[in-house]
Amino acid sequence: MKQKTDLPKVFTTFTAATICLAVHAGDLPDLPEAFDAGWEGMKTCELLYQTDEVRVGRCTFPPGVGHEKHFHYPHFGYVIEGGTLSITDDQGDTEVRQTITGGTWSTDEITIHEAINIGNTTTSYIIVEPIYSGSE
Repeated sequence: MKQKTDLPKVFTTFTAATICLAVHAGDLPDLPEAFDAGWEGMKTCELLYQTDEVRVGRCTFPPGVGHEKHFHYPHFGYVIEGGTLSITDDQGDTEVRQTITGGTWSTDEITIHEAINIGNTTTSYIIVEPIYSGSE
């Protein structure tokens, strides 16, 4: 028997028409996209898969390594290795988050933040996000 799974809402927004309506070039932050942001000159994300509509990347953060301030298009994330991150949002508010292996999250809007792994273990996750013209 096939198990029914409910996909996160973000997957329903992964069409070019929806993204174009939701995101206008003038509305994009003047920051690197998530897959382009790094940490102190070091790449922290690698592109695993890409089509004309979606891309998938793996981001890995050893202890003390972070992700400079960047933005995400609407996206889905899956935690491969959990850990402890200090995350600062676009308003400057900082929150410590414990990520759990196998955990997921999604958002249906553009988000801005920076993060640093403040734990004792490497944390990594998979990000799935739409391709927006200019995001390649």
